[in-house]
Amino acid sequence: MSRSIQRSLDSNRQAPEQVPLKAMPTEALADISVWIFDLDNTLYPPSSPIFDQIDRRMTAFIAEYLQTDAANAYKVQKTYYRKYGTSLRGLMKEHGMQAQQFLDYVHDIDHSVLSPDPELAAALRRLPGRRLIYTNGSEAHAEKVLHNLGLDGVFDAIFDIKASDYVPKPHDLSYEKMLQSLSVDPTQAVFVEDSLKNLPPAAARGMKTVWLCNHRDTSGVGEYDPTQCDAIIDDLTTWLENVTAGGKSH
Repeated sequence: MSRSIQRSLDSNRQAPEQVPLKAMPTEALADISVWIFDLDNTLYPPSSPIFDQIDRRMTAFIAEYLQTDAANAYKVQKTYYRKYGTSLRGLMKEHGMQAQQFLDYVHDIDHSVLSPDPELAAALRRLPGRRLIYTNGSEAHAEKVLHNLGLDGVFDAIFDIKASDYVPKPHDLSYEKMLQSLSVDPTQAVFVEDSLKNLPPAAARGMKTVWLCNHRDTSGVGEYDPTQCDAIIDDLTTWLENVTAGGKSH
């Protein structure tokens, strides 16, 4: 079974209306010198039980912090995610919560459920230029994910939620901080992300955008036109292999 088909079968729980894949001619990537990747559900498939662990711990933390039941905590969690970009941002804005206690708790998970992905590692290493992580999670979480995927040393830098002063994607300030902090010329960068809502701000700054449509994060589906992305893919490794092989990136 192909990686693409397996990904589709594994992640069909919240599937939006089927979106056709969209190719990007490799000549469109000729001037790209910076490759920026989201972390969770992008570098590993949504079938991996990583984010489910995080999701459960978010609910548990919010229930304890707000002294409410799990059902209401889950509702608050998702409401804040939609309104503020992350549940963390909502808790900080509306309840004055300190960020670090939340991040420490929700990322205290079993990262060993991830296995090394040598095909992905090889495809990433063949990319010309810098490779960066841009995540709404913590750097410590990102480092553990990368280690367990066998991606140690593959990326040049990690821009996490703390580096953005806890302002998450898709807020404009987060992108501005990332570009400035990592000295990125957006016209020479491509951004790969599984959350559609996080791509328009990148495109507005001149980045090429690639939506990894894996049906886990449906944020922005129905709100933004996915065909405005430069490419729509359903398997990261296959796309990277096509890019580095000089073929069409689809």
